[in-house]
Amino acid sequence: MNRKPDFIIIGAMKSATSTLHEQLARQPGIFMSTPKEPNFFSDEPEFERGLGYYFSLFAPAPQGALCGESSTHYTKIPRHPKVVERIADAVPDAKFIYVMRHPIDRLVSHYMHEWSQRVLEMPLAQALDWHPALFDFSRYTMQLEPYFRAFGKDRVLPVFFDRLNAHPQAELERVCRFIGYSGDPKWQEIEAQNVSSQRMRPSALRDRIVEFPPLAYLRRNFVPQGVRDRIKALWTFEGRPTLSEFEQRRLEREFDEDLGRLGTWLGVDLNCKNFKAVTRERSLEWSQAVPAFTRDGARA
Repeated sequence: MNRKPDFIIIGAMKSATSTLHEQLARQPGIFMSTPKEPNFFSDEPEFERGLGYYFSLFAPAPQGALCGESSTHYTKIPRHPKVVERIADAVPDAKFIYVMRHPIDRLVSHYMHEWSQRVLEMPLAQALDWHPALFDFSRYTMQLEPYFRAFGKDRVLPVFFDRLNAHPQAELERVCRFIGYSGDPKWQEIEAQNVSSQRMRPSALRDRIVEFPPLAYLRRNFVPQGVRDRIKALWTFEGRPTLSEFEQRRLEREFDEDLGRLGTWLGVDLNCKNFKAVTRERSLEWSQAVPAFTRDGARA
């Protein structure tokens, strides 16, 4: 019998999904996939491997364990337009966890990630004009609505980055209640996961030189740590990019409309200026203002 995921962490990218994945994986009776991000329903080469491959990721789960995975590509509309339809066909009973971060902070961290991967070589100010995905992946209602259409709001749990940081144990318990976990979850202190500012840009030549055994021995035993840190800094992002006042206002205008709609769905007033305070203050749930949809995905 194929094991299927009971729940999926669907994003948002750069919003502590890796940390939540790791915390859930450490709870007895919860099995999280390896790799953490299968990206099966989003990435064509992965999807072509077939459902047998995907379900095999959960085959090692102990009997009775809840199974989950965490693929932030699943909320990257319009880049991956077929995700929700594919999930609905393959795992129609799944539940979904969507972690949201201040949209501007998420955008900046997203940019740093792309810079570290050599996807973006240009400054942030220029990237804002040339890479709409930086904006799209922070438009949370745009990413959520297809899930509401296919599954309904009760199958999607809203989680917020700042609330998770401020009250990690309580939020872990809330997530576990949502997925139907009957155990006693415990938040554990672990090293921060997937931090863009600590990731070095790839360089095959550099890695070959650094790991060449004679040079590696000399580096580790005779080069002072301070010198090594300064050299490493050349390949990592030093601090977060700074937005000008004009760019900050521009981004606030871009996101406030979407946040206003999201706030309506949550029963609160929400915008860029109050986002962190409002989402940190208490756990937020969907209100009756979330659009209702018929079985065929049309608005009721």
